[in-house]
Amino acid sequence: MTMYTETEFNMKTKLNLITKHVIEEKNIKFTSLAHLLNVQTLMESFYELKRGKAPGIDGETLKSYGEHLRERVVDLVERMKSGKYKPQPVKRVYIPKDNGKRRPLGIPTVEDKIVQMGITRILNAIYEPMFRDFSYGFRPDRNCHQALNRLDKSIMNKPVNHIIDADIKGFFDNVDHNWLLRMLKEKIADKNFLKLIEKILKAGIIEEGKLLSSDSGTPQGGILSPALANVYLHYALDLWLDKIVKRSARGYVEEIRYCDDFVILIQYKEEASRIRSMLEKRLSKFNLELSREKTRTIEFGRYAGQNARRKGKKPATFDFLGFTHFSDKTRGGRFKVGRKTKKKKFRQKIKEMNFWLKRVRNQDKIKDWWKKVKSKLRGHYQYYGVSGNYQGIYRFYKMTLKLVLKWINRRSQKKSMTIKQFLEYLEKFPLPKPKIKHNFYTLYNKQGEY
Repeated sequence: MTMYTETEFNMKTKLNLITKHVIEEKNIKFTSLAHLLNVQTLMESFYELKRGKAPGIDGETLKSYGEHLRERVVDLVERMKSGKYKPQPVKRVYIPKDNGKRRPLGIPTVEDKIVQMGITRILNAIYEPMFRDFSYGFRPDRNCHQALNRLDKSIMNKPVNHIIDADIKGFFDNVDHNWLLRMLKEKIADKNFLKLIEKILKAGIIEEGKLLSSDSGTPQGGILSPALANVYLHYALDLWLDKIVKRSARGYVEEIRYCDDFVILIQYKEEASRIRSMLEKRLSKFNLELSREKTRTIEFGRYAGQNARRKGKKPATFDFLGFTHFSDKTRGGRFKVGRKTKKKKFRQKIKEMNFWLKRVRNQDKIKDWWKKVKSKLRGHYQYYGVSGNYQGIYRFYKMTLKLVLKWINRRSQKKSMTIKQFLEYLEKFPLPKPKIKHNFYTLYNKQGEY
């Protein structure tokens, strides 16, 4: 087994060297990585952090931390070298989910975010060449629309007849720290670097003023969490399915994954049943569990609609990445994959728009918050404006117009606006119209057929 020790170059060169060695040397292990978290690279990590995010438990903001950035980063690096750096517990907050429940998010301090960003950059350099092509979540130059496009192309071009629509129950809360560290040791032999990651995992959680231990899991919202999640599922799921399940299966099998949200496309019914059973056993080995409520095996593909109608049933649908996928037809009557905004997601987005308009209606003049309405609409089209979902984004546009007029007329001590006046205002200051941003139907011929 090759052992590799980094030498001093600039950070970008070092990360490129790491990636190059991973590609060229299958059994490589990195023995010296912690020193890459130096003053210069951590300052770079600071500038990569997203602005406007909530502060951690110490109340420190990016702005206040950045006022004496170099001095503070120098002190941070010294503490890391001497082993005195101790990540602070993350602040737990909750955001609403589609099903009415709440999703926990962990907010690290600015200092801990800087360290996590530095570690993430190193992990990406090591693992990006190793990750499978069907993994799309939280990876450089990959996104959910690429995953949706691949799903469309696979169902249309491959012999897909069944789908396992999988959901891992509380994935981020149940990542096993011991297993995760064992996985990281496959490529990393730097004890200081691994110890740093372990410290972050064990930092704990502050909820309602109480310190909770973190014996398992990696906080959603943490910068490092997505990278660690991809490493965990790479070893626990992707390699297993790619190297063992697919090679032993009869017929076509393919996985498409976006972080912990994934589907498995399968040709034969008996294989779908067998793989579902194997999947449950495989995940349990790593202390993970499929959600019984959300995980389903359905018939889906070009013959599923015909089979369902023969039985007097509706064809099955499944949800993936905020869209409901269903059996649709081309203008010529042939099968195609249809998709529309998931009902719960649509209601959630309308609810968010309504709440925001209610909050800002009295703060400024209409023209002052009109730009923000435009931005929100463009953002919605940018995500949900995919082939087949024009009606979904058009409905969102129309609902937004109704809400805007409603809250304009509920401003305190302000003159009401009639529908005619509102339409005239829209003529002068139009809101962006719905537009498809992502075309998946690239295989159509001139007759509208695949």
